[in-house]
Amino acid sequence: MEKKVNDITSMDVDFAQWYTDIVKKAELADYSSVRGCLVIRPYAYAIWENIQRIFDAMIKKTGHKNVYMPMFIPESLLQKEKDHVEGFAPEVAWVTRGGGAELEEPMCVRPTSETLFCDHFKHIVHSYRDLPVLYNQWCSVVRWEKTTRPFLRSREFLWQEGHTLHLTEEDARRETLQQLDAYETLLQDHLCIPVIKGQKTDKEKFAGAEDTYTCEAMMHDGKALQSATSHYFGDGFARAFDIQFTDKDNKLAYPFQTSWGSTTRLIGAIIMAHGDDSGLVLPPDVAPTQVIVVPVAQHKEGVLEHANALLEKLRAAGIRADIDESDNSLGWKCAEYEMRGVPVRLEIGPRDIEAKKCVLVRRDNGEKTVCDLEGIEDKIKEELAAFAKAIFEKAKKNLEDNTVDAETLDEMIKSQEGRSRFVRAPWCGDEACEVAIKEKTGLASRCIPFAKEHHTHDGGVCPVCGKKALHTVVFGVAY
Repeated sequence: MEKKVNDITSMDVDFAQWYTDIVKKAELADYSSVRGCLVIRPYAYAIWENIQRIFDAMIKKTGHKNVYMPMFIPESLLQKEKDHVEGFAPEVAWVTRGGGAELEEPMCVRPTSETLFCDHFKHIVHSYRDLPVLYNQWCSVVRWEKTTRPFLRSREFLWQEGHTLHLTEEDARRETLQQLDAYETLLQDHLCIPVIKGQKTDKEKFAGAEDTYTCEAMMHDGKALQSATSHYFGDGFARAFDIQFTDKDNKLAYPFQTSWGSTTRLIGAIIMAHGDDSGLVLPPDVAPTQVIVVPVAQHKEGVLEHANALLEKLRAAGIRADIDESDNSLGWKCAEYEMRGVPVRLEIGPRDIEAKKCVLVRRDNGEKTVCDLEGIEDKIKEELAAFAKAIFEKAKKNLEDNTVDAETLDEMIKSQEGRSRFVRAPWCGDEACEVAIKEKTGLASRCIPFAKEHHTHDGGVCPVCGKKALHTVVFGVAY
């Protein structure tokens, strides 16, 4: 497609600057006076609300309920789970004064809420009849990041965090994988982003978890973005917080626990997976505006009336539509809504009205189609579905074309020449070798993939120690 927005740097020239230009130009975010924190502007917040709406409905179908926990965690509570607190220690923000006086006990601003949920669970779970507990929280968290980038990494960000308790290990493990599947559905079916689903190595798993599972997405530049994670905790947190219940045999037992989450970095994923040199390309399910109606020669009699009638027809069919009645030129309007990533633009002018037609323009490929006004609602829905499929397939091709196999460290290094790529390589399972691979190649383990087609090196040898490989691992450079 021809580039129409000149003040967006080409992604092939400087991908990082391209990303920043889109965030600013599309009015997604602004830098705030609070260092490391972001102002999420209405357009981006509307995208987040649509993500929230979709995922909230998904988890409520499986019995989860929303709650809200305090944002402050007393130091003594945080210290109860040793591995957990050590994992988050470098990122914790502490409050030591309140109301002008020193606090008797420092409190941290939540980096995550496992300890708060555990403290609450201890008070509400007494019998096996109280299980399972299926909770979710939509909130913000604070992590004192040294380097920040809009949506991808900031000191405060929005997310959802699920926390559940179960009677058996089997139930908890089923929950962990069920929620991982839910994230896969959110990402692939609604955000049109293909993912590699798998298990994190012990080195990369969540602090305090027994097992961590992830959905890893590839951005346009070949780098990885961890898009959602789901954790199985076993009964470690329950023991640390003394969460016990009476089982069916009237004996005391500890429940098994899970946690899972996704964040506003999904907005960054959408930008980097689908955007182009003209700006955003938004998946229809989360686009704030799915169709923009653009009147042509709107000063002429009847044009605005017919354009607004078209708008109301679309809205009545459940399509998120808007209209631009401003006095800006047609060229400006076309470029503006391309930059904002609106999936479909409908142009309607005097000749179209006379012929009872309109011109439909797709954002992803720029194709123009003359359509009858009669039945336009069904046509739009067909085009939105085709649009979603097309951008998913484009992102999937990027993932497939830039996932390569390597058996040696030299092959892993050479795989990154010219651009970043995912690398499938054998690994013996020893953390020392995992560390050595990152030190020598710059590639970190992303996951041990579930899908059989990714297990290209099972039975091979580790590129570091030469021992038999236990796993094929997907490695990559990550945001």
